Amino acid sequence: MTALFAVGSLASLLLVPFIGENFFPYVDSGQMQFHVRPPSGTRIEVATQIFARVDAEVRRVIPQDQLSLVVDNIGLPPGGVNLAFTASDTTSNGDGDVLVALAPKHRPTQEWTTILREDLNRVFPQETFFFEPADITNQTLNFGSPAPIDVQVLGKDAAATEKIAIQLRNEIKNVPGTADVFIQQQFSAPEIDVDVDRLKAQQVGLTQKDVATNVVLALSGSAQTAPNFWMNPKTGVEYPVVVQVPQYRLQDFNTLSNTPVAAPGVSNGQLLRNVSSFKRAISPLTVSHFNALPVMDIYANIEQRDLGGVSRDIQKIIKAASQHLPAATRIEMTGQVQTMNTSFLYLGLGIIAAMCFVYLLMALNFQSWSDPFIILMALPGAFAGIIWMLYLTQTTFSVPALMGAIMTMGVATANSILVVTFANDSRAEGKDALAAALEAGRTRLRPVCMTALAMILGMLPMALALGEGGEQNAPIGRAVIGGLLFATVGTLLIVPVIYSLLRKQAPVDYDKLIEDETRGHLLGSKQNAREGSDSQEAAT
Repeated sequence: MTALFAVGSLASLLLVPFIGENFFPYVDSGQMQFHVRPPSGTRIEVATQIFARVDAEVRRVIPQDQLSLVVDNIGLPPGGVNLAFTASDTTSNGDGDVLVALAPKHRPTQEWTTILREDLNRVFPQETFFFEPADITNQTLNFGSPAPIDVQVLGKDAAATEKIAIQLRNEIKNVPGTADVFIQQQFSAPEIDVDVDRLKAQQVGLTQKDVATNVVLALSGSAQTAPNFWMNPKTGVEYPVVVQVPQYRLQDFNTLSNTPVAAPGVSNGQLLRNVSSFKRAISPLTVSHFNALPVMDIYANIEQRDLGGVSRDIQKIIKAASQHLPAATRIEMTGQVQTMNTSFLYLGLGIIAAMCFVYLLMALNFQSWSDPFIILMALPGAFAGIIWMLYLTQTTFSVPALMGAIMTMGVATANSILVVTFANDSRAEGKDALAAALEAGRTRLRPVCMTALAMILGMLPMALALGEGGEQNAPIGRAVIGGLLFATVGTLLIVPVIYSLLRKQAPVDYDKLIEDETRGHLLGSKQNAREGSDSQEAAT
């Protein structure tokens, strides 16, 4: 029986690769949020039309009885402070987010996410779509990132870094389980270069700074060059005053070239075309840095697969690509997956440390090294039960599941202590190891079963994920139930067997031992008294 138990516990480890790993389980909040990124340089009025068509497509795909609300958030927020505290995925005025709220009774949100992902990429091939966490739980786990996996390419050479990022993006797209793979930084934003002829500008009394100031004033307003404020004398509230050329008057190169250029002390103003020339060019729309190094982020979402399996496949791609990198260039994987790996490492070390401390504490309490070892023999069955329950319920390893494993260890250890303690008491009465083990298993059957059954019944509603957001704590209940089912069998069957095997020596007759010790103590006292009397007589 012991050999069969050991083989079964070890064989359960073969199921670990099929369970998968997630930082926290997915919670169906009934909300979806996806980002829409039109081609670089799209004006906000054109982006508004694109978002209107996207909203109409969403309402066409999702039935009216399944849909509750569709909200758009287009463009960059005004001011640097607002921009610093918003999502980092918006890069221009053409970008925006679409929040879709489903009705209370709806199909699983992940099914609608898959349907919308395929439909929107097919209907709008020029735009880039990627789904983001819509609920506060997943947003917190991602630490503000739009996806749980972030592959960073860091290097000083921008051109080489761009090529590496594009190659990695194409390879990551082929990894099973990945979705919405995109590069955060955009490389081909259209721009207009105004090349000032300094010799001509100097001939009319202008400098390049004067030309740049007038162009910025016309295109972006006076807030960029000379901020002005007007204070209401009645309320004392200040209002910014911005002077800008109306955008509808700047339609093409001709209207821009007719912009007047003036400077203090210059009487004759000039047109912009008289002192400069224009040409089209492209430039990066966003430039990101990490630890003072330029970085390009490749974000990847997951679909119908666990986060740990996807990250391991991506890590293989990173390892292969890192062998041919230029100098001072490296590739790192960050995001939620890095936090998950760190948390799992420390939780695993915590479980091992807990087992060691419990063993030492019981060794101090029982004054024995073998009794704690016998007690802990129920834990392999508990871990096997956890693995089987997670596998049968299609639940991945997560932080709640590991917390349930720690709870199972405590209950299983307490039940085994009851059995071993009663067996030791039976041996003190003169019974041999086998009889004491059988008596302990038979007598402690009801208390152990009642303790395990109470814990299982208490965890059953949690394991069934009842209530809103119940998926978050379901792994705790499932791990506890599976672990206790196997640990209870191990406590009542395996622990007594191992106890009988390790306690084969003859039982100790404590009454006779106490009698012998008392008799020896009395004889020793008489002998000491006699020696003391002889010494006194000799001295006299």
